[in-house]
Amino acid sequence: MNYGQRIKFFRNTVGISANALAKKVGLDPTTIYKIEANDSKPSLGSLESICTALGISLAEFFTEEEQVLGPEIQRLLSTAKKLSPEQIDYLQKLLESISKD
Repeated sequence: MNYGQRIKFFRNTVGISANALAKKVGLDPTTIYKIEANDSKPSLGSLESICTALGISLAEFFTEEEQVLGPEIQRLLSTAKKLSPEQIDYLQKLLESISKD
């Protein structure tokens, strides 16, 4: 598995810079750049912190099928995960009304 590619994919999906990600997880920005360039592999602890900062689980990180979805859909899913059940129902109704047009 290409850890750097996966981290960059999810980072771009969320819309966060490498510097901002590094700051969120308490790593030096060059560490993030090295990981994304596959010059270094993150420790399990660092990978867990990176996933948390990106709003994904380790399981989601290691699931290859996630890449099938484009970054726009991934960003929507990332935002939807933070919604309450009531907000999800509202969003579902909104999307259904928009798609009927």
